[in-house]
Amino acid sequence: MRCIGRCIGKWLLATVVATVATAVMAAGAAAPADQIARGRYLAGIANCAACHTNSSGGGAPMAGGLPLHTGAGTVYSTNITPDAQTGLGNYSFEDFERAVRRGVARDGRHLYPAMPYPSYARMTRDDVAALYAYLRAEVKPVRQANPAAEMRWPYSMRWLLVPWNWLNLRDDPVRADASKDAAWNRGAYVVQAVAHCGACHTPRGPLYGERGIDERSRHFLAGASVEGWSATNLTGDQVTGLGAWSKADVVEYLHTGRNGHATSFGPMSTVIAASTQHMAPADLDAVATYLKSLPGARGETQPFRHDPAVTAQLEQGRFDAAGARQYATFCMPCHNASGRGFARVFPPLAGNPTVADPDPASLVNLLLEGAVTARVSTAPTDYHMPGYGWTMEDQELANVLTFIRRSWGNRAAPVTEAAVAARRHELGTPAPEPKAPAMPATPR
Repeated sequence: MRCIGRCIGKWLLATVVATVATAVMAAGAAAPADQIARGRYLAGIANCAACHTNSSGGGAPMAGGLPLHTGAGTVYSTNITPDAQTGLGNYSFEDFERAVRRGVARDGRHLYPAMPYPSYARMTRDDVAALYAYLRAEVKPVRQANPAAEMRWPYSMRWLLVPWNWLNLRDDPVRADASKDAAWNRGAYVVQAVAHCGACHTPRGPLYGERGIDERSRHFLAGASVEGWSATNLTGDQVTGLGAWSKADVVEYLHTGRNGHATSFGPMSTVIAASTQHMAPADLDAVATYLKSLPGARGETQPFRHDPAVTAQLEQGRFDAAGARQYATFCMPCHNASGRGFARVFPPLAGNPTVADPDPASLVNLLLEGAVTARVSTAPTDYHMPGYGWTMEDQELANVLTFIRRSWGNRAAPVTEAAVAARRHELGTPAPEPKAPAMPATPR
């Protein structure tokens, strides 16, 4: 009975605190400093600035306008500064909570789920209130109209989001597991709700709904395709997942963008630079604890084993396989003949989960356009890998990628010329200058 009484007391206290905070905000009074600080921290975990700031277009922080390309068309992020006309200035807390947790704007318009409200729906009311307090108190108002979405029919009919929400939106809290410790349960909340990891790393069904929302689904965090990138498998698979990583490896990667297994690039560098490097050590440990508890989604139980045969061939100057010569010219100086790279600087290619991913999209992007590691406070500089789309033709790039994905014990599928050509077209990467035909031999 004492336990029940204490639980009821805690629930009543939390309810009173949330009610008072809401009343204070509704009255226009300043939010408490600790609530604003908490909202600032949560906005960092949620990486709000990454989507709601069009940095490449010179946009102001949180003013929206960033194009988000989906399979159904292009959505533009909204202005979430406290501007009264184009932002959240006239949003009450109830308006804000409905937008964040239900995907419905103040004017009743349904938001497309490129805004990850299905994940935010599981955030606590207190955390949503803290976000609201932070955005109103510390974000500079910017008057910038929200561009209209450019969606294909029938997705352009927003009323279809009503039945979509019936099928995909759940607002029950993140499931607490009494058999797990506090770190695991905190990690589950951060991963499933605030950090919305599933929005990128969980595959989606035909109607673009995530195919799992927590660890009870074998699809949850099993890897997905997002805006032309392959978001990797975060489950415990030994080759394409995090099975070979320790909990310390996961923490190191999220905090620094590198570890002994991989180095960040592409969208994940942005996430680490703007979000996870700033997470509290306890939250990093919690996230790692939760992720390392997930069983493999693909049934990979055998660890990667390095095969030295290709290493010997490269060291002897034998370029028998297609793509080997290009690898030796462009890649080997950094990633070595062994494919093991230099830990925490140039990542290993042998046994790398991204290299082994069934979807080679991220690798194609990497060779076409290059990449940069996360800019973090723990490293003196970031590292840039040049793109080679300007100097190698599509078939040459496909050969190099296939060579990498089939060497040193890697067993991934080949990359086709057509896949490289299609992505080059989407990215607008210039093709190399046509090679001059060989001159015929002069008769003597």
